[in-house]
Amino acid sequence: MTGKQKKKGQLIVLSGPSGTGKSTVIAELMAQRELFFSVSYTTRGPRVGEQDGVNYNFVTRQEFERMIAADELLEYAEYVDNYYGTSLKVINEKLDAGIDVLLDIEVKGAAKVRQRCPDAIFIFMIPPSFEELSRRLHGRNTDNEAVITGRLEKARSEYKEIPNYDYLVVNDKVSHAVGEIEAILTAAECRVENRKYIVEGDNAL
Repeated sequence: MTGKQKKKGQLIVLSGPSGTGKSTVIAELMAQRELFFSVSYTTRGPRVGEQDGVNYNFVTRQEFERMIAADELLEYAEYVDNYYGTSLKVINEKLDAGIDVLLDIEVKGAAKVRQRCPDAIFIFMIPPSFEELSRRLHGRNTDNEAVITGRLEKARSEYKEIPNYDYLVVNDKVSHAVGEIEAILTAAECRVENRKYIVEGDNAL
């Protein structure tokens, strides 16, 4: 690590049950703050309105398993019979360039990132209540009742992982959730470890 303007980017991991509103919050956050959003790879098919390379990098199961074998992924997990994963090369390139990187990944993937990147910031997002989560999932009109029931059960399981995260954000209102994440990232940016380059210049640790 050298004394660049910013010696190293911050890795931010955001997790939360399907239907929590992470995508909406991320879009608003990206409009307000300079971040690189890591587009995950997945073997699931695109939903209506989703674009390859924007929402996800859509690949075949065969290609994904090749990436696993070649150790090209920072993390990966299987969720509702589909693989999801994050490119290790892209993440490292951005962090080394002093760019903050945001990952939107589920709890199993986050646990793997925690092992490899313990200095990352881990944020878990939840809706105000389970009733609200159910309402949002039904309101998307993208899944049948059986799938929604499965997602709610999965959410209950995911909630048990909350103690492993650094911060808990409640998405009752998008602007409020974005404000809380902004505060978390600003505080992290002000850590002495992250600002040594200001007082030490090229002698930064």
